[in-house]
Amino acid sequence: MNNDLFGFEINTWLDAAARMGMITGVMTIVVMGLIYIERKIIARFQMRLGPTRTGPMGMLQSLADALKLVGKEDLRPANADPWVFELAVYFVFIPVFLMFVAIPFAMDFEVRVLELGLFYVIAVSSINIVGWVMAGWGSDNRYAMLGGMRAAAQAISYEIPLVLSLLAVAMVAGSLNLTDIVIGQGRVPLVVWQPLAFVVFFIAMLAELNRTPFDIALGESETAGGPHIEYSGIRWSMFFLAEYAALFLMALIGSAVFLGGWAWPLGDGAYDLNLVGFLGTVGVDVDPVTVTLGRWWQLLLTATKTGLLIFLVFWVRVTLPRLRIDQLMSFAWKVLIPLVFAQILLNGLVLVYGWHDLFLLLTSGAGTVLLFAIIDRGVRKPRPQPAPLTAEGEAVA
Repeated sequence: MNNDLFGFEINTWLDAAARMGMITGVMTIVVMGLIYIERKIIARFQMRLGPTRTGPMGMLQSLADALKLVGKEDLRPANADPWVFELAVYFVFIPVFLMFVAIPFAMDFEVRVLELGLFYVIAVSSINIVGWVMAGWGSDNRYAMLGGMRAAAQAISYEIPLVLSLLAVAMVAGSLNLTDIVIGQGRVPLVVWQPLAFVVFFIAMLAELNRTPFDIALGESETAGGPHIEYSGIRWSMFFLAEYAALFLMALIGSAVFLGGWAWPLGDGAYDLNLVGFLGTVGVDVDPVTVTLGRWWQLLLTATKTGLLIFLVFWVRVTLPRLRIDQLMSFAWKVLIPLVFAQILLNGLVLVYGWHDLFLLLTSGAGTVLLFAIIDRGVRKPRPQPAPLTAEGEAVA
């Protein structure tokens, strides 16, 4: 059995290996680029310059950091569990790598089209929880163990609203195939019908990635660096690579499921290899020979929407402070999960009884307003002040 790869007929297994090889190279380059861009964006927010000395405009800083980490000595604590300590890195990195299999970058431009692609991505992404626990347990370090337990509790708690938000969108789309979900958003992206699911997905994504304000597992002031505190050199860099690759992947999923991927706003014009039909509908007279954007246009649309979500993640990092562990867990179990469960129930009622799609927008929009009202109330609520103490250490009545 052969597959088509850039116009060449090759064996199925060679085709998969070639696509995964290309994705590995793209992933490495993207991670280096994201690290540089994040440094520049955060520096801009904080009125600094960021990297400037390594290469033109500091663009080679990520490459210099990678070479430095590769050259560092790979150390392991004397009392660490050798098998658990060594394998933890792979349990964190490999699931992120496997997620690339089902992610559609453009029409017919993915490793494999899976009918249950969304289910596959969710299932594979949850495996790295085991890696964080293994890293904390195998390091023979109390801070690493505390960070690993925090990471596991946080990931399990926020995995539920993340999955439920994607399930709500899959109900509306009527498919778990990521390509079909994207094609179905040719004119109206699903974020219009499901704004609550999108907001819950974005919040849960921050928590799953251990990004601010949900970085309690890695907080230097509390856990001294988290589960990978005892890792160095190339092994520590693999944790870092997995984190930024997961950020890129989750943003890709968000752009495909909620923002229309390559299909919106051009619809069929985005994957018909020309825009003549679309431009003609809006009164633009063009020469068919000069308008053949095709796959490059699709990739540009996908990259733009993915970049927007990544920029929002960086923006949140420099804007919000870190949450306490009790605040973080309460927000997931008492706010996000009940709201997204209610959204799924209302979606079921609308779809089963065949009500107009406008009811999807009204119910989800009301849930979004309620969510922001709860957040606003929690932020503005005055905190109880501790009672003053006497010289003897007793509370003043």
